[in-house]
Amino acid sequence: MITDLTEGKPSKILWSFSIPMLLSVVFQQLYNIVDSIVAGKFVGAQALAAVGASYPITMIFMAIATGANVGAAVIISQLFGAKNFEKLKTSIFTSIISMTVLAAILTIFGIVFCSGMLKMLSTPDNIFSDSMTYLNIYIGGLIFLFLYNICTGVFTAMGDSKTPLYFLIMSSVGNIILDLVFVIVFNMGVAGVGWATFIAQGISSMLAFAVLLKRVHGIKSGTYKKFSIRMLGHISRIAIPSILQQSFVSVGNLFIQSRVNSFGSDVIAGYSAAIKLNTFAITSFSTLGNAMSSYTAQNTGARKLLRIPEGLKAGIVMLIVVSLPFFIAYFVFPNTMMNIFVKSSETGIIDVGRIFLKIVTPFYFVISAKLTFDGILRGAGRMRAFMASTFTDLLLRVILAYVFSYALNSEVGIWLSWPVGWTIAAVISAVFYFIYYKTTIKNGAN
Repeated sequence: MITDLTEGKPSKILWSFSIPMLLSVVFQQLYNIVDSIVAGKFVGAQALAAVGASYPITMIFMAIATGANVGAAVIISQLFGAKNFEKLKTSIFTSIISMTVLAAILTIFGIVFCSGMLKMLSTPDNIFSDSMTYLNIYIGGLIFLFLYNICTGVFTAMGDSKTPLYFLIMSSVGNIILDLVFVIVFNMGVAGVGWATFIAQGISSMLAFAVLLKRVHGIKSGTYKKFSIRMLGHISRIAIPSILQQSFVSVGNLFIQSRVNSFGSDVIAGYSAAIKLNTFAITSFSTLGNAMSSYTAQNTGARKLLRIPEGLKAGIVMLIVVSLPFFIAYFVFPNTMMNIFVKSSETGIIDVGRIFLKIVTPFYFVISAKLTFDGILRGAGRMRAFMASTFTDLLLRVILAYVFSYALNSEVGIWLSWPVGWTIAAVISAVFYFIYYKTTIKNGAN
C-alpha cells in the first residue's frame, strides 16, 4: 500500500509507516544472528569466529547496497511527493539498472580479492579456511542483495513499508529452516550457513522484483524513459555521498576488526556475537532515520517544510521507545544475550561480549538521536552536513580504538571508542539540523 507522508498528523503517520519497517529489521537481522547462532551452537566457537571475521567485509558490500538504495529512495520520495509520475518511473528503472551493473562489478572484485581482504584483516590461520568459504558464497549472492535492497527502497520511498516486511518474513523463516537443515542434517558446517542465506535471499529478491514491476506498471502516467543519464546524475548526487558514508563506516570497521583479530579467536568470537546484537540495535535506530528521510523528502518535494519539525518531535519519542528495550536487554542481561550464541561453558567468550555491551549500550539514546537528525538532513538533500557528522564518528572511533587499546593493552580500549565517537557526532548532527531549521524551514514559512 502506497502512503502519502505529506498528509495527516505527523506522529500518527510516522508510527504507522515506521512500525512495519522496524518489524522488517527484526527479520532482516535474523539472517546474521541466526547464522551466528547456528555456527556457534551446532558447529563450534571457531565457526562463530570464522563467520564473525568475514562480517566486516560483508558489511562493506551491504553498506554500498544500502547507500545506493538510500540515495535512490530520496529522489523517488521527492518525485512521489511532487506527483511527477513520469520521472518517478524513470528514476525507479534507472536505479534498478544501475544497481544491477554495480552488483556485477562488485561480485567480480570480491571473488578476485576475497583471500587478500581476509589476510589484510590478520584473520587467524585456524579460522581462515572457513572464513574464506563463507565469504565466497556471500559474494556470489551480491546480485540478490542489491536487487532486494533497491526493491525495498522503492517500496519504502513511495510510502509502502508493509510489502518489504512480508518478503523479509518469508526470507528469514526460509533462512532459518535452511540453516538448520544444511548444518544439522547435512553437516555442511560454515558452508551450509552461507548457502542458506544465498538461497533464501535469492528467492526473496526475485519475488520482490516481480511485485515491484507490477506495482510500478499500475501507476498511471505519460511516456517515460527506462534509463536516463540525467536521472542517474540526480540519484548519484545523493547516492554517492550515502555510499561513501556507509562504505567509510564499514572500512573503519575493517580497521577495528583488524585490531580485534590481534587479540585471538576467543575475542573475535565474543566480539562477533556482541556486534551482531549491537548491529540489531543500530539498524533499528537507522530505520527510524530512514523513515524520517522518506518523510522529509516527500514533504520537501511537496514544499510542506513546516511538517518537518513536527516529524522530528514524533521521531524523538519514537527513538526513546525503541532504544529502551535494547538498553534493558543488553545492559541488564548481557550474559543471557551472549548465551544465545555460545555454550555457557565458553566463559571467556561470554565475558568479552558482556563487557562490550556494558560499555556501549548506555549511549544507544545518543546514537539513535544522531541517526534521526541524519535522516532529516539526508531527506532534505543536506549531504555535506550529513557526511560531516558521520565521518567525525568514524574517524574518532577508528583512531581511539587503536589509541585506547594500545594504552590499556586490552580489547576493552576498542570498546571505549564507541561512546566518544557517537557523542561528538550526535552534537554535530544536532547543530546542522538547527542551522537547516533556521535558514530554510523558518524562511520557507515566511
